[in-house]
Amino acid sequence: MDRIAITGGAQLNGVIPVSGAKNSAIKLMAASLLTDEPLRLTNMPRLADTRFLGKLLTRLGVSVTESDGPDGQQTILHAPEITSGFAPYDLVRQMRASFNVLGPLVARSGQAKVSLPGGCTIGARPVDLHLQALEALGAKIDLHEGYVYAQAPRGLKGAEISFPIVSVGATEHAMLAAVLADGVTVIRNAACEPELVDLQECLNAMGAKVEGAGTPTVTITGVARLKGATHSVIPDRIEMGTYAVAAAMAGGEVRLTNARPELIESLSVKLEEAGATVVRTEDGVIVKRNGSRLNAVDIETAPFPGFATDLQAQFMALMTTANGESHIRETIFENRFMHAPELMRLGADISVHGGEARVRGVAQLEGAEVMATDLRASVSLVIAGLVARGETVVSRIYHLDRGFERLEEKLGACGAQVRRIKGDGEPEL
Repeated sequence: MDRIAITGGAQLNGVIPVSGAKNSAIKLMAASLLTDEPLRLTNMPRLADTRFLGKLLTRLGVSVTESDGPDGQQTILHAPEITSGFAPYDLVRQMRASFNVLGPLVARSGQAKVSLPGGCTIGARPVDLHLQALEALGAKIDLHEGYVYAQAPRGLKGAEISFPIVSVGATEHAMLAAVLADGVTVIRNAACEPELVDLQECLNAMGAKVEGAGTPTVTITGVARLKGATHSVIPDRIEMGTYAVAAAMAGGEVRLTNARPELIESLSVKLEEAGATVVRTEDGVIVKRNGSRLNAVDIETAPFPGFATDLQAQFMALMTTANGESHIRETIFENRFMHAPELMRLGADISVHGGEARVRGVAQLEGAEVMATDLRASVSLVIAGLVARGETVVSRIYHLDRGFERLEEKLGACGAQVRRIKGDGEPEL
C-alpha cells in the first residue's frame, strides 16, 4: 500500500494547472450510454474513479479509449449497442457515482439490473431520491438481494419531479434519464452546482433539450435519440480550492491556471478574511501569503454557491495554525469530521461536538504518521504536513488517487518536499 511523505517547512512558489472535474467527468462518462455514437470528452482527469467507471462501462458495452488529443487528455466513449444491462456489486461498490448508470440504461434499453452502492464513510447518502425520480418517469423499480431491477419496456415518460431535499446526484441522475423520455420533465428543488451546468451543456451538445441547470428548476424536453459530441470537462473547483488552501497554509505565491475563479468564490472570501491575498485572473487565481500568521475564521458548509463540503477538511487544516479560535459547521454530511483525530496526531487542538468543530490555532504542528479516512480528509493531512515540523507520513492514500491527479508532481513543482513511498500493492476498494 502506497504512502505519501511530506517534510514540512517549504514555501510554495510556482504554477499549478487545474485538472478537469472528477465529479463532472464521471457523470459525463455515464452519458455515453445514451447514444450509439462516440462521445469525446476533453480536459479529462486521469483518476482511480474515472478508471473504475470506465471498467464498468466497458462491461456494459462501451469502448473506452484514453489518449492525448489536440485539446490535451481526452477520453472517447462509444456504445454502438448496450451489450449488458447488469452492473454488479463488485464494480458499483468501488464508487457510489457508478450507480448513475441505472437511469441511462433504462432510458436507452428499457431495463437494467444495478447493484445498490452500499455504505459510505462520510454518511449514509441513500439512493431513495434517485429511485423516486425514475419511478416518476415511469420505471418499475424492484429491490431484491441488494440489486435494483428497473424496467420501462415502453420507454420513460416525462414527469414532474420535486425533490424534498437538494441532492446533486439525484438531480444529475434524473437529467440523464429524462433526456430520452417521451414528453417534458420538470425537476424542482434541483441542485445548483456547476457540475449540473456542465452536464446540461454536454447533453445539449448531444442533441438533448435541457434548460435551467444551475437553478432550482430544470426543464427537459425529451428527444427520440442523442448523437455523438465533443465536450470539455469543467475545471475541478475542489482541486482548485485545495491548492489555494495549500498555498495559504505554506506561504509563498502560487498561480492556479486552467480554472474559473468564480467556482471557488466562497473559499476565496474566507481566505482573504483569514489574511491571505487572492487575486482573481482570467484563467484562475493567484494565492499569496507573506509568512505572517493567518487569523481564525468561521465557516459553514452549504450547497453551491456556499462553502463546499468537499473543502471543509482542507480549511480545517488551514485553521490548525491560525491565530485564534475558529468554528467549522458541517451541514451536508454526517461523519465528516473523521480527519480531526488525525490532525490532532500532528498537534492540532480540535474538539468536535455533533456537526460543529472548534479549532484553536497552535503555533506549530509536528510531523507524525497519520491515516487517510476518505478522499478529502486525506489531502487535508497533506496540507497540514506542509507546515508540520519534521516528516508527516500519510497512509491509505488510495483515497487521494481517487480524486487528485499527479498531486506529488504538482506540489513538488512549487517547492514542496513531498514524495510517494511505494508499497506492495494497492488494496481492493
